[in-house]
Amino acid sequence: MSKLRWKMDESRTELRVILRLVAVWVPLAACLFFFGCRSTPMSGRKQVLLVPEQQEILMGSQAYAEVLSKETRTANARYEELVRRVGQRIAEVVNRPDYDWEFTVVQSEQMNAFALPGGKVCVYEGILPICQDEAGLAVVMSHEVAHVIARHGSERMSHELIAQGAGKALDIFTDEMSEEEQAVWKKAYGLGSQYGVILPYSRKHESEADIIGMQLMAEAGYDPSVAVEFWERFAAAKGNQQTPEWLSTHPSDMTRAVALREELPKALNVYKQAKLKWGTGERL
Repeated sequence: MSKLRWKMDESRTELRVILRLVAVWVPLAACLFFFGCRSTPMSGRKQVLLVPEQQEILMGSQAYAEVLSKETRTANARYEELVRRVGQRIAEVVNRPDYDWEFTVVQSEQMNAFALPGGKVCVYEGILPICQDEAGLAVVMSHEVAHVIARHGSERMSHELIAQGAGKALDIFTDEMSEEEQAVWKKAYGLGSQYGVILPYSRKHESEADIIGMQLMAEAGYDPSVAVEFWERFAAAKGNQQTPEWLSTHPSDMTRAVALREELPKALNVYKQAKLKWGTGERL
């Protein structure tokens, strides 16, 4: 009798866990089914997007205003003119007039640039010496524009929502375990999601933006071979300061240069068909 009661209790526990898991994962699966069907432009990679684009654009505008309220805009009018010129040429070939494109230069020694949903692109002064000319600047800016049109920000948020759902499911799964067992499972999940999903996907986004960006700069009339040269210069400028690739959100600079060299013939074909050719453009 006691064995029968124990089996019944065990069955109830298993059923409770299953029902809880279903309660978490069925709505999530429904979201993935209804909202997650999209392919990236140019590369055609399938994406999971759970954040509506208008909400994404609103969040981008708010974040952009917040960043600029804390940063100092450049006092160099020529930098502003060059960044705006290159950015507008790239935006024209993207053909997203619904985006409110803005191109800004920040006074900072950081070798960096970023983009936000809806067409907000910011370039830091510190990266301009490595760019050397308009084509080098186009490498940086077309990469950022590629993040925008591929909706990488939305995809990242979607992955975080999925990770939260998986974390909730793990809480349910480990509910009957001891605190020590729960800690082991949660640590393993945290490491697995960080190094097995989040970081590799971030690197995938960066690599994809490199490839899409090189095609965009070529279509805008800038020599795409400069993309390879840019990342070689960037690697040399950083020296031995790079984080090991598997721990980083970005591929190593030399990995990027090698990947772009492989894609260069396709980009050169696009460049040949460009209506206007600027070559390397004006020196910075």
